Amino acid sequence: MKIYYDAEIDALYIEFRPLAAGTAENRDLTEDITANYAPDGKIAGLEILDASSVLEADLGKIIFEFSPVPTLVKA
Repeated sequence: MKIYYDAEIDALYIEFRPLAAGTAENRDLTEDITANYAPDGKIAGLEILDASSVLEADLGKIIFEFSPVPTLVKA
């Protein structure tokens, strides 16, 4: 996962999986939030415009927390 923030235009993009150019299907969730879907229908990313207002956050400081993902053991 990659997270991009452009302070100049106050846009945040969360990339869950990379896509080849021109392959995303975009669906507006709200006026400021767009979801990008891969050709297989799985979500690939979220674009948030006017991010500091939408998220009600000071995006000058971002804290990331990651929890371990449990692994599945095949028997």
